[in-house]
Amino acid sequence: MPGNTFGLKLSQQFITIDVLSTVWKMADDGGLDGLWLFDHFATLGADPSGDVYEAWTSLAAMAQATRRIRIGCLVTGNTYRHPGVLAKMAVTVDHLSGGRLDMGLGTGAGLEHAMLGVPLGSPAERIDRLAESCQVLKKLWTEPAATFQGRYYQLTGALANPKPVQRPYPPLWIGGSGQKRTLRVVAEHADAWINGNRPGEDPGELVKLSRVLDQHCKDIGRDPAEVRRAVQVPLPADANETVRVVGAYLAAGFRDVIFMLHGAGDSVVSAAKAATAVLPRLRALDLD
Repeated sequence: MPGNTFGLKLSQQFITIDVLSTVWKMADDGGLDGLWLFDHFATLGADPSGDVYEAWTSLAAMAQATRRIRIGCLVTGNTYRHPGVLAKMAVTVDHLSGGRLDMGLGTGAGLEHAMLGVPLGSPAERIDRLAESCQVLKKLWTEPAATFQGRYYQLTGALANPKPVQRPYPPLWIGGSGQKRTLRVVAEHADAWINGNRPGEDPGELVKLSRVLDQHCKDIGRDPAEVRRAVQVPLPADANETVRVVGAYLAAGFRDVIFMLHGAGDSVVSAAKAATAVLPRLRALDLD
């Protein structure tokens, strides 16, 4: 993966497929590195009843609508799908994209559980499920026949072919900020850590969490440098402010910056244009 990367996250709510497709193509043609969406079955914000498209079927469309940009979901709710099903979905998208999938995963939360009757579980249970899911995914992606006996998930000679285009598997991005347990799971399983549900958090506060992650890595004998640090931040309205904000995160050790776009229609398209327009200035920060 390159030194610093810059991406867009456009959540597929309160928006049309035409606008989504326009922004996807714009990001791909404009030279951005990553293109992300979210994973919810009801819209976020004051009105949960708006239109929202499902994440992984949208990712399959995104894979076909783009040619070079990396794609993914920040983050997939682990509680919404059995990891065996998710492993198969992810491999399909990895093949459709020619090996451009980044696998975002989190513990899961939200209105979906209550309205659909999906058990949520305690925070501790959700973290334990996440840890097991990481193991299940990796086994299914790498082993000819996978067996796993966990508390929440079990596999018995499970077949999962084809294997991913990317070997050994798509990079695993884990979102979350819990210092004792979630960041331990990140240290054990993730290729990249993303700042959970606190977009735009002060770089100084994120550095503190990053140091906790460093210690977890050291405790298990892993080089902390093996885990990339990513941040998602609302796209500033002004290009100079964008450069300032990005520079602060890069200086703090966060190598992957993802701009969150909000709104609908022309406002989102304009924001995507602004992100691609400022990209050369952000690339220049690599040279500092």
